[in-house]
Amino acid sequence: MIHAVRQRVMIGQDGTIQIYVPELKAGTIADVIILEASDQTPKKTLTGFIGKGKGCFKTAGEVDTFIRNERNTWE
Repeated sequence: MIHAVRQRVMIGQDGTIQIYVPELKAGTIADVIILEASDQTPKKTLTGFIGKGKGCFKTAGEVDTFIRNERNTWE
């Protein structure tokens, strides 16, 4: 039976990590993977803002229609 354990730990001054898993039997072989937690929020790209603001267009066709209507008001 495969048993998965996830724990958030603090790295010690000397780089040590302590994990306590009483569910596992003494002598059991286990693989340990260390993934450093990121404190940073993902960066947003400019393309993520396209179409999000008030008055923005969802399609190129909407832009063409708007520009055409604006040009018609000039004449």
